[in-house]
Order: sequence, then C-alpha cells, then structure tokens
Amino acid sequence: MPELPEVETIVNRLRADLIGRKIEAADLLWERTLASPKPAHFKKNVIGQSISAVKRRGKYIVLPLSLDTLLIHLRMSGDILIRRESEPIHKHDRLVLHFDNEHYLAFSNMRKFGRVWLTPTPEDVLGKLGPEPLDDAFRAEMLYEKLQGHKRQIKPLLLDQHFIAGMGNIYTDEALHLADLHPLTKSDLIKEKQAQILWKSIRKVLREGIARNGTSIDWIYRGGDFQNYLQVYGRKNKPCFKCGSPIKKTTVGQRGTHFCPQCQKE
Repeated sequence: MPELPEVETIVNRLRADLIGRKIEAADLLWERTLASPKPAHFKKNVIGQSISAVKRRGKYIVLPLSLDTLLIHLRMSGDILIRRESEPIHKHDRLVLHFDNEHYLAFSNMRKFGRVWLTPTPEDVLGKLGPEPLDDAFRAEMLYEKLQGHKRQIKPLLLDQHFIAGMGNIYTDEALHLADLHPLTKSDLIKEKQAQILWKSIRKVLREGIARNGTSIDWIYRGGDFQNYLQVYGRKNKPCFKCGSPIKKTTVGQRGTHFCPQCQKE
C-alpha cells in the first residue's frame, strides 16, 4: 500500500496537470469505487467544478473543488494517471474525469480496494486522522504525551491512522530500527528521551522517502528508489548495517515486521 512518501510523490506529480482544470464529464466504471455519495449524485455535482489545489492528508489525496472536495484513498493497488483523450480507457480504470484540455484523470484500481469521496465537508472523512508527522505542530513532546496515553505495542500504534497519519509498514519498521526500538515495546514504557529519538527517526525516514520519490518494491507503486536504502524492511536474514546481526522477520499485529534483534532488544 502506498504510504505517506508515495502519496506525497503522487500529489507532487499531479499538481501541474490538475490545478485549474474544469471537470466536463465523469465516467464511473465500477460503482463501488464511490464511498459517497450515490453515483447519480456524484455525476450531477462533480461536473462543472474546477480543481483548485492538490494536497495530501495522511494517505489521502485531497482535491479541493469549486464547491466540494474530492478525496481519493489508493489502498492496496490504486493509482492516479493523466492521459490524453486520444488514449483508450484501461481495463482497471474505475473512475474517469474528463477535463477541459483534452486530457482525463483515470483512477486505476486493479484490486478494487481504493475508494473515492465527493463531499462538501471533508473533515467528515479526515477529521479522525492523527497529526501529520512532518508538520511543524507535531513536536517530540506531543509524541511523548501521546505514547504515554496508550498501553499498546509501538508497531501497531504507529500504524494506527488515528494516532499518527500516513505511517505504514515500511516506514514504521525503518523508523523503529533507526530509533533502536523493538516493535513490541509498550508505548507507555518509552522514556521521554527515547520518544525524542523516535520523533526524529520518523521524520528522517519519511523525508528521505519523499526525497527519493518513495519505495518501489513491486508492481503496485513504481517511481521511487528508496528501496535501495532500506535498513531492515525486506532484508530478512541479511546483516544489519549497524551491527552485522541477521535481520529477523516476525508478525506483529498481523503485519510482517522486520527488525534487528541486537540493535532493537525487547
């Protein structure tokens, strides 16, 4: 699933193509792509609106329109593609928005997990998300206080989008390794100094991921090269770059988890 750096990369790529474009027609090719509203209401409302910005909130792509806001969550296999009108619709395209410049936006969604919302109140969808880890308002002190407010294993907690927005399996494993924290560590046992290190580690791996246009590890997301700089994720039985111990893989919260048993002692 694309995580914060991959979604940020997609958003940065789309800005030049989408800002200012007017939606002249809409083709809903798989109705369940829409989380809300109903298909007829969607088509009636979205046509004629223009895209004023291209943003990201957590793992959501946020497109403020003239009146409403279009929200897109890529989930496991979604992607946003801009094509010329002369190019044919592809078999995995689920939603197509035709613009006023002989181009169209295609929401490609092979596994059909991705979803789209058209809403006048985006906070109804986004309001429960946790803080953005790269925002200036997200400070180390805030992270420490939030950690102390839970008694959960740190790996599942960081993956909880209500706790912090945008973190996924890859960057959580990388941040925990950089901070020398075992993925099973209870959040309320993390000391303030260690929380500061974790805060720095989260921001470091996310910023590096964005700088390298994300991680490309399979067909779902391609375009970045952060996979060439991963320290633990996908490196089972390979030597840790810090200490040389073999990287281990286990399951935490039903998610495959990579860590160094020497650097990240339980």
